[in-house]
Amino acid sequence: MNRYNRQIMVPEFGANGQAKLEAAHVLVIGAGGLAAPVLMYLVGAGVGKITLVDPDIVELGNLHRQPLFVMSDIGQAKVLAAKARLATLNPETTLLAINAALTPNNVGDLIKGADIIVDAADSFAVSYILSDQCLKTQTPLISASVLGQTGYVGGFCGLNPSLRAVFPALPENDLSCVTAGVLGPSVGVVGAMQAQICIQVIIGAKPSPMGRLTTVDLVTYRFGGFDFHGASEPTFYFPFIGKLDIDESDLVIELRSTEEAANPVVPWALRGLPELEIDPYNLHERRVVLCCKSGLRAWRAANELQAQGLKRLALLALDCAQ
Repeated sequence: MNRYNRQIMVPEFGANGQAKLEAAHVLVIGAGGLAAPVLMYLVGAGVGKITLVDPDIVELGNLHRQPLFVMSDIGQAKVLAAKARLATLNPETTLLAINAALTPNNVGDLIKGADIIVDAADSFAVSYILSDQCLKTQTPLISASVLGQTGYVGGFCGLNPSLRAVFPALPENDLSCVTAGVLGPSVGVVGAMQAQICIQVIIGAKPSPMGRLTTVDLVTYRFGGFDFHGASEPTFYFPFIGKLDIDESDLVIELRSTEEAANPVVPWALRGLPELEIDPYNLHERRVVLCCKSGLRAWRAANELQAQGLKRLALLALDCAQ
């Protein structure tokens, strides 16, 4: 027990907490900047099983904020490089690497059997897909986001409100680390907080960090937050679906330009948001599926169509829809 002696000495943790960690299965979605500290701390702490899901490869531009990787990892699948590195940190943790994107079609199978989910993906669509599924299965979800030098982390679902209850509307833009930039230490701070919350939830710490959102501003070094236990779930929302969920009866609207995608998501898709008339398209009978890369344009278009009285609307984010 020399490996874990220092954390077992913590009064709120103890030998019972260590046993709970060793019995836990954590699903981590994303193997980037947030996942680096999450994985290193969870593996170091002795979590029994970790499943890591990510479709990307290691790139030179990742290394400033993803210290899990080194130069020789460039070009390798992130999950495989991470698994190899983490195995050297603690061979007692069972690591399962899945080199694939999370989608509405595989989220149910991925979550099944996991005790807690860590959302370390840089995609709001993935976050909502995870939250919707975790709400159904009452699985705790630790979700975080960082841009520049600011971010947040929160404990959603389980027996607590979902991400949609706290963030019912999408952001004004689809900024990400790729488009807006991020500092490595800022991601490290928030990722370390995710790992801390995850451990506290697994051991059943009191008070629980679930149902609370913490904001981090490393420009001014201010931390804030609020309790959202009383937040209400939305009575209506636009669900994210996968390609496999598209039916021939759907009216599919492809919002990507021909420069973005030469071929629409399905051959019969309409290009752009047309002036929809209820009768010609029988829209009272048909579902409208709106498609774009990240999901943001689809969400905005769905709001426009909802204002026209349409209700059967679904979103397809091509980044996570295969």
